Amino acid sequence: MPPAFVHRITKYDPTDRDAYGTYQGVEEAVSDHGPVEAAYLEAVSAFAQAAGIDRLEIREPSVTGFVHFGAQPAVEEHGLGGLFPADLSGYHDGAQVSLAAALELVRVMLREQGAWCRLEERDAFTVHVGWDQYVYVGSDRPCTDAVARTRELGLFAEPVEASPYAAEPEVKDAADEAFWTSVRTELATRQGLLLEETPVVNASRWHRLTEENLDAVRAGLRPRAVLTVWPDLRPDVDAVLNALPSEWHIEFVWESKDGTIREVTVDETRYRELAALAAHARAARALSLYADGRNPLLHAVLPDSDGVLRARW
Repeated sequence: MPPAFVHRITKYDPTDRDAYGTYQGVEEAVSDHGPVEAAYLEAVSAFAQAAGIDRLEIREPSVTGFVHFGAQPAVEEHGLGGLFPADLSGYHDGAQVSLAAALELVRVMLREQGAWCRLEERDAFTVHVGWDQYVYVGSDRPCTDAVARTRELGLFAEPVEASPYAAEPEVKDAADEAFWTSVRTELATRQGLLLEETPVVNASRWHRLTEENLDAVRAGLRPRAVLTVWPDLRPDVDAVLNALPSEWHIEFVWESKDGTIREVTVDETRYRELAALAAHARAARALSLYADGRNPLLHAVLPDSDGVLRARW
């Protein structure tokens, strides 16, 4: 069940809204990187303290992908530098962070630097950062003192029915033992497979699977990752390049000489650059980005260590 008490925290005075609720005032819809941003963080902290929350769980994390929709440009490391390692380890669905770290994530999202996630503590407390400096805080208690503190900070805490950013989980298959049995069956037939591991939206890791390395790869997968199994990379890289569609965006995956597997999303205007990137590749494959052409062999989500699938991708 979602929290019973949800407040929309903004810097926008409700008296400056029209009959449809659209803000008509002069406040800009970007962070000031200064006192107003600090007021947002203090307001969220006040609600958390009122709810007795000192840690939050990261849910559905993402980073900037091929397209960045933020009003401000994305920054290096998606704004997560200093919070998480460059490889984003520790930034995954279900990761627990301190309230201080959660507030820094709120700052990154307010600045639209590239990373986004929901911050939650089961059904007791939620923080969702939306577009245009809208923050939605949900709690299982009224948090009257936090509402008053938000007003003291010069912000507005308005009660709303629900957060528009509340998760709407899809039904996914679990990457359980039956899934791995299917992987082994495919390997026995094909001799090799390509595994796309997605612990963070827009930040996949790629693995070439064999019967010999399957257990080692499986042991190194990150928690609650989405797993997508594709046919293996093709050693005839020139044939892959020559077969690229004349239009459309594609995801091009290749293995470099040192064994590193990389991927890039391109359209037909960048095929020449693609040929240069893959000049010394060992193998490659082009994957469609369109639903009707994107047909993996297997697709599932890692359950937790107790076998329960809690990810809501």
